[in-house]
Formats: sequence, C-alpha cells, structure tokens
Amino acid sequence: MSFYEHLTAATAAERAQLFAAPAIATCLQGEVVLPTYLAFLQEAFHHVRHTTPLLMAVGSRLPERLEWLRKPVAEYIAEEIGHEEWILNDIAAAGGEPDTVRASQPQLAAEVMVAYAYDLAQRRNPVGFFGMVFVLEGTSVALALHAADLIQNALKLPDAAFSYLRSHGTLDQEHTRHLADLVNRMTPEDQAEVLHCARVIYKLYGDIFRNLPLSQGEAACN
Repeated sequence: MSFYEHLTAATAAERAQLFAAPAIATCLQGEVVLPTYLAFLQEAFHHVRHTTPLLMAVGSRLPERLEWLRKPVAEYIAEEIGHEEWILNDIAAAGGEPDTVRASQPQLAAEVMVAYAYDLAQRRNPVGFFGMVFVLEGTSVALALHAADLIQNALKLPDAAFSYLRSHGTLDQEHTRHLADLVNRMTPEDQAEVLHCARVIYKLYGDIFRNLPLSQGEAACN
C-alpha cells in the first residue's frame, strides 16, 4: 500500500463525518436553498483567498532536504492565483453581493482553519500543509461536479454561478494524482505530519459545512 492509499484509508472516519454534515447530505438529496449555496461561496472565498499566500509561506519555509518540493509548490501557486475572484463572480451570477462578501469577515470555522494552516506553515513542519491540500482537493473531486449539477437543478441558476465548483472539480482530479506522487516520495516523518494535518482539516473544514444555514429563516438569523 502506498502512503497516499494509507492516507486515504486512515482518514476514512473523518471524511465520513464531513460528508455527513447536514448541508452536504441535503444537497446530495437534491434539497438546497439559495442561502446555503451563497453562504458556502462566502466561506469558500474567505479560505480560498489565502491559498496563494499559504503556499508562498510553505515554499519559503521548506528546509534544504525538501528542496525538491519548491518547484511543485511554485506550480501550485501559479495555478491557484486569483481563484477567489471566480467565487465572487459566482456569487454575483447567483444573485448575491460580491462587494459585501469581499468586505465581510469569515465565520469562526473558516477563520480557525486558515489560522491553523498558517501556524502549521510558520511554526511547525510546513510540509504538513499537503494534508490540507489532500482534504480540500479530495473533497472537491468527490463532491464538486455532482453537487454543482444538483444545486443548479434545484435552484435554476445559470452556468455562470458554478465556475468555482466545476473548474475545481475538474482541475483537482489532476491535482490529486500529482499530490499522490508528492506525498509518496516524502519521508515517514513528513508523511506523519501530512496525516495529522489531514485529520485536523477534515474536522475544521467539516465545521464550515456544519455551520451553513439550511433554510431561509436560518439565514436571516445568522
């Protein structure tokens, strides 16, 4: 068994807990309201806008023994720049207010997840960040394209409201194959950091979904 296969198996329970979040479970049943989708996009904006800075932080902290990771990190940076703007465009196409979202503060779950990632990159072993990549990209591949179809069918929104979900669902399929090659090449000590981070991020990312509004009334209260 490769480490990537071990990583997938070892985080199965955490992944199942994330997928059991009410917002995900109801979406997969074809039941979704616009406030849920807009709230998801807002929180996605707040963590995706940090992807490039986080990757830069990771690259700057890699020790000499991980010199081989600098080029892959640079490639990730080039591919991820500006993706938060896709999300704002989706929000506008779905009838939301992108300027309001840009000026807003994240909910606690997204704020804590981003803070954990910065702490990991700056204080602990930066290579652990690939555990976050594993969770976000793996979740995208598993859910994004299917969820986009279900949400669009339920809400009758235009294609322009799903550029983030559909582009990432497709792009991340390629990324996961690349990620497997990277983590399989790491030392057991670095792989342990990746696994630990993945378990933590599954919990924190799941909290984002568990806190999404599920109805018009709940959205009005938040």
